[in-house]
Amino acid sequence: MLKRIIFAITLFWAVTMSVLAFENPVTWSISCNELDAQQVEVVLTAQIQEGWHLYSQHQDGMALPMVIKTTDTEQAKWLTDGLWEESPTYTEEYNAIFKENERFLSGTATFTTRIERLTADAFTLPIQIEAQACAMLCVPVDTELQVQVPQATLVDSSATAADSASETSLWWFFLLAFGGGLLGILTPCVFPMVPMTVSYFMKNGGKKQALFYGCSIVLIYLLVGIALSAIFGQDFANIISTHWLPNCLFAVIFIVFAFSLFGYFEITLPSKWVNKSAGMEEKAGYLGTFFMALTLVLVSFSCTLPIAGAVALGAADGSFVKPLVGMLGFSLAFALPFTLFAFFPSWLKKLPKSGGWMNTLKVTLAFVELAFALKFLSVPDQAYHWGILDREIYLALWIVIFALLGMYLLGKLRFPMDDECKVQKSPLRFTSALAVWVFVVYMLPGMWGAPLNALSGWLPPMSSQDFVMSGTGIFSGTSTGSVIENVGSGTENGGLGTEKLHAVPGLKAVFDYDEALALGKAQNKPVFLDFTGHGCVNCRQVEQLVLAKPEIQQLINEQTIMAVLYVDDKVVSLPESYITHDGKQLTLLGDKNRYIQNYVYKENAQPCYLLIDPHTQKVLAGPIFYETNATSFKNFLQKGIDAMR
Repeated sequence: MLKRIIFAITLFWAVTMSVLAFENPVTWSISCNELDAQQVEVVLTAQIQEGWHLYSQHQDGMALPMVIKTTDTEQAKWLTDGLWEESPTYTEEYNAIFKENERFLSGTATFTTRIERLTADAFTLPIQIEAQACAMLCVPVDTELQVQVPQATLVDSSATAADSASETSLWWFFLLAFGGGLLGILTPCVFPMVPMTVSYFMKNGGKKQALFYGCSIVLIYLLVGIALSAIFGQDFANIISTHWLPNCLFAVIFIVFAFSLFGYFEITLPSKWVNKSAGMEEKAGYLGTFFMALTLVLVSFSCTLPIAGAVALGAADGSFVKPLVGMLGFSLAFALPFTLFAFFPSWLKKLPKSGGWMNTLKVTLAFVELAFALKFLSVPDQAYHWGILDREIYLALWIVIFALLGMYLLGKLRFPMDDECKVQKSPLRFTSALAVWVFVVYMLPGMWGAPLNALSGWLPPMSSQDFVMSGTGIFSGTSTGSVIENVGSGTENGGLGTEKLHAVPGLKAVFDYDEALALGKAQNKPVFLDFTGHGCVNCRQVEQLVLAKPEIQQLINEQTIMAVLYVDDKVVSLPESYITHDGKQLTLLGDKNRYIQNYVYKENAQPCYLLIDPHTQKVLAGPIFYETNATSFKNFLQKGIDAMR
């Protein structure tokens, strides 16, 4: 009996060794493909000998599943939850001996995942494979491999584009803030003080004191900018962008500023602050000059606060630099006249005389601030789907505001601060009134659905329009864009969020990422991702100038699956919680869409457009951002469509 046992063991060992010596059942190879500047696709290929099969990662029971072990390094992070994507799908058969289903692969099998670069240099990553292959018998096929990731060759176009757009935006904001500072100089609280201050420096201290005076004004406002930068950090910006409370608060502030400029009341600082600063002016030297600048800032508070406040609120987008840039632009323009006229006193003779024109400027700014206040109210109205400020209501208010401004410029409307004397008619005042009335007439067709391309970014979307005039002159409900029927949640109107969310009229779309992937896989079409927001001004402009064009809509509807992903929606709930990579539960569709944009595609700007492969989620084209050239946008779409074929 013992001899038989020894013989059986010896025979089994000999067969096993012969198999391992003369036939390696699985041959492994590995490759990587650069997806973009940050992500690399890693593909593990198993060539399985005929007659053998390799157990899947999804195997359970007595047979051992395949396990691929990876470790994050300083050079890269593995974007996997432990399971790589298998292709083809495993075969499942019932094993009568072990009385269980077995899941295995045969022939050629690939395992795919992605890594995130943490460096642009070349590096090596280890991979350990623990697997089991079977034919007449089962043998381990444990293997250690290394993936060679070459040096990054692709440029991070998204970052470059985002940086370029950010720089352009900062320059424009600087120029706007500079213009605000010039307007502040022309207000009744400041303009009469220019010749008085310059005369003082001509008699006391000269040009050096005047230069220090101007620098002091800039310094004071920069200190304000630093304080705003500390307040308007990234986290705060995420809150104020679409939350109803800060937006409504800002709207109230703008309205209060406007009525102050109308002359109904005056916003002033406590008198003791002004008196204390004025008292310090008697100090000799540069310290006294600094307090002269501080007194000017405090005294002019009632006139300049609405303008400087508008600059400060415009900078509240989470950037640390933007408040500094805004205050720098405003203060430079505000301080420049005091310094320049001290260096060139003869220029004082060319200054216009103080008069009623300064009050006219104040009132004009008040009307503009009323119009801007509506923008702050419109953002939460869309994000929370209140339905109060629909497009035609918003337009009606703007039409009334600017019509009243036109009447004021023509002398048909007066305010408490206006002079009692007859309005002086001038070519500039008449031209300004004419321009305002042209703007009013331009807005009127928008009440019946006209696109108003010049204002597309400032108006609520066309989908909120209650009625439009058709080509036959009949009023009818506005098209809100089509939805793709019976997708994802399978609701009657086409999917998740379609009762409250709308695409550009004429486009077919879904509003959930997973729904779009499901439909893309079913139809084998690329998925067109449109990361947008209710409060996104640039999004509305691209929609009106590009996405509304028939040739663009035809290409999107016929060749892609479009997903309009609102990242700031506060109402639409998910059927079930969405679990993030760190275990956080998301219950709102907007939070899910924002997470996918930030974590999966490493972007955070809106608008953001990408075309992806629904099977692998690989980016086929993009991202592109604020693109208003229809030809360039069409080329971007075609690139992604061609890459899918």
